[in-house]
Amino acid sequence: QVQLVESGGGLVQAGGSLRLSCVASGIMFRISTMGWYRQAPGKQRELVARITSGGITNYADSVKGRFTISRDNAKSTAYLQMNSLKPEDTAVYYCNANPLGVDYWGRGTQVTVSS
Repeated sequence: QVQLVESGGGLVQAGGSLRLSCVASGIMFRISTMGWYRQAPGKQRELVARITSGGITNYADSVKGRFTISRDNAKSTAYLQMNSLKPEDTAVYYCNANPLGVDYWGRGTQVTVSS
């Protein structure tokens, strides 16, 4: 059974930082591309950041220079360090795992940035 469990969300003031974690089980984590997506009210889910099994990363333009995605294969965990947060970063953040072309999703964690 595949499980992706996110944690680390919360309420933070603009300019603050949060670190999201995603613990994966039931998948071959080492070969999985891991991603963070977000969905704000009334908007479509969008890619925030992604990291391949080889460590190649890519980011949405809106978060470049502020967010950093990383992974710890020994812990089957992906992270999203979010700095200089803005009110427009407010959303539910979802962890995604893609081993061999199949998408798996976590339930999400709420991030709220107050102005």
